[in-house]
Amino acid sequence: MNAQLELEKLICKLKEDGNTPSLLLHACCAPCASYCIEYLAPHFDLTLFYYNPNITERNEYDKRLKELERFAHEFGVNVIDGGFDQNTFFEHTKGLEQEPERGKRCAVCFDLRLRKTAETASGKFDYFATTLTLSPLKNATLINAIGKGIPAEGTLYLPTDFKKREGYKRSIELSNKYGLYRQNYCGCIYSKRKD
Repeated sequence: MNAQLELEKLICKLKEDGNTPSLLLHACCAPCASYCIEYLAPHFDLTLFYYNPNITERNEYDKRLKELERFAHEFGVNVIDGGFDQNTFFEHTKGLEQEPERGKRCAVCFDLRLRKTAETASGKFDYFATTLTLSPLKNATLINAIGKGIPAEGTLYLPTDFKKREGYKRSIELSNKYGLYRQNYCGCIYSKRKD
């Protein structure tokens, strides 16, 4: 599956039909959300969902949320805060502490965030998706497989691969333009430990 091609086909159809469906977009941080907002906002009634239990330090969680809200405000996009929830991350990744980056622990983390996004979107939004596919360090095929496998009543998963078409490069440009805080780890203490 070419997720980017699928997304482009859907956007073309939306333009032809004159539709603007609602989309709940899980956002991990402002830099990753930047390009995604710029790309999606003209085609969807967009709301961001900040749910990241992997960010286990409160000050880091709050800093990323404030940056996301600041950037989203520039584009007139609302942000829903899913709440600081590090206990859920620790519970679900117990026994996976020594896993390498991009291993089983990351798959569990993707699933946690996408499930909560689907649950929040269910019956209220036409689509749900995530900004996680923007990062060249994240496996878009895995993320899309997880998203497609999550049931959400009345809401469809929107496959993406935002790193395509130089999305990651554009996110860096937007981060520089808006002076966005760019963290150097995903948020969990295990990835921070490896840096």
